[in-house]
Amino acid sequence: MPLCRPLLAVCSFKFAAPVVVAAAAAAVLCGAGRSAAAELPARTLVFCSDASPAGFDPAQYTTSVEFSAAGYTVYNRLVEFEHGGTTIEPGLARSWEVSNDGRIYTFHLRPGVKFHTTPYFKPTREFDADDVVLTFERMLDPKAPLRQAYQVQFPYFADLGLATNLQSVEALDPLTVRMTLRKPSAPFLSELAMPFASILSAEYADQLLKQGKAADINQKPVGTGPFVFHSYTKDATIRYDGNPDYWKSGVVRIAKLVFQITPDPAVREQKLKDGECQVMNYPRPADIASLASDPNLQMPHQVGFNLGFLAYNTTHKPLDNVDVRRALDMAIDKQAIVKSVYQGAGQAAVAPMPPTQWSYDKALKDAPYDPAQAKALLAKAGLTDGFSLTLWAMPVQRPYNPNARLMAEMIQADWAKIGVHAQITTYEWGEYVRRAHAGEHDAMLIGLTGDNGDPDNWLGVLLGCAAVNGSNFAKWCYKPFDDLVVKARETNDVAERTRLYTRAQEIFKQQVPFTPIAHSMVYQPLRKNVVGFKIDPFGPTQFWGVGLE
Repeated sequence: MPLCRPLLAVCSFKFAAPVVVAAAAAAVLCGAGRSAAAELPARTLVFCSDASPAGFDPAQYTTSVEFSAAGYTVYNRLVEFEHGGTTIEPGLARSWEVSNDGRIYTFHLRPGVKFHTTPYFKPTREFDADDVVLTFERMLDPKAPLRQAYQVQFPYFADLGLATNLQSVEALDPLTVRMTLRKPSAPFLSELAMPFASILSAEYADQLLKQGKAADINQKPVGTGPFVFHSYTKDATIRYDGNPDYWKSGVVRIAKLVFQITPDPAVREQKLKDGECQVMNYPRPADIASLASDPNLQMPHQVGFNLGFLAYNTTHKPLDNVDVRRALDMAIDKQAIVKSVYQGAGQAAVAPMPPTQWSYDKALKDAPYDPAQAKALLAKAGLTDGFSLTLWAMPVQRPYNPNARLMAEMIQADWAKIGVHAQITTYEWGEYVRRAHAGEHDAMLIGLTGDNGDPDNWLGVLLGCAAVNGSNFAKWCYKPFDDLVVKARETNDVAERTRLYTRAQEIFKQQVPFTPIAHSMVYQPLRKNVVGFKIDPFGPTQFWGVGLE
């Protein structure tokens, strides 16, 4: 089936103009919902995943673990990224219009879409505008009933500035929703395609509120997506059923999907080779050649849209001193790390975004690896004898960092040469991220695979003032930088946005809130009988259109 696309192809990385999509044509391209359940192939696909999700409510999280387990399996959004690509296409909204001033978005919803039927929820109506309003109001309004009953944080909603810029969400009729922004936002449609904007069932939320079980929305999800949540055994398995009522044909090609949680990459590899699972993620760089040469496997790969970095908590002394951060940055032998950790599958990073991101500043230069100059900077900061700090290392593999423990040990050894004593610390993945959001770390290894193709996703989410309690793990709020990012967000002129982002990258390099380490290649090992799989440029593992021969 052809991919469904908006009629005006302007919703890509360089979204630069208001969008108008013709409702009738979009409905023809994407269909208007299915009237009868589809017959699904009696096949079970097993995915050897790397970590347990912290929950199944995508709005609460920022990592691909939860987005793979919920955002792209259980849920849909008003608009979607094309499978395996970056172009925006209709999702639960079959069309939309944008006002001339770029502030008002009117979405025309897809009729005939059904929410999942599960042992814990039986819908009595189809998807409509009330579900969209509920989804965004609980993030926007602290007094919303679901928010009152279940107090949680929505990091991406805040990090992207939507908590302050989204003025209202209104149901104009059962199949029309109007969203009003206080200021124009060039990345807005791309942001709505991200997992945090997954649409919930208002009817299910009402049921949970009446039962006093609001927190179940994070453990027993209900969406409109291609797979229906069945069960979760922590640190072991997640089970899904294919959705026979899915509104888009050709997407669901298996009856059962199982996430077999396997943190050890060597064990994942062996299970894949033995046929115990058909898909695995995050192979070790040292294993790439062996996997690629196995006649029973296939190994699609592509340049990763990612960045691994070392964040300095700028609210902790002495990391609030830019000379100290510069010293730590200059003391790291980045080339040695790339060679040992990435083993030929990565390249050293310079900027706070990957080179394939439009507006990337090619003129930026790294500070040289210079331990002597680093010691001089520490002396200038009054730390001739050095100091001690904690260095957090992720407990899991990520495309942007295949071996955080080894990387931490190499950084620890580099810093010891300038008198800085680093204590390596780690936690279970969900706890690692939670504590980091709370700012408990001194320095931490983390990273990002881009979520929507817009520069704001890097500069705003990782470094903006609105994100200091979210994904800005440096806790760095620097007004000259932030003013540039906010101004760039409010214009659709790509040339002007590029100019502003270039200046912001220069300030980043001067202030060093984090040290960019590397960008990696992404490899996706599969059994030969897997068909239809596409690597998601934004990191999660998706099973849209995936089948077994």
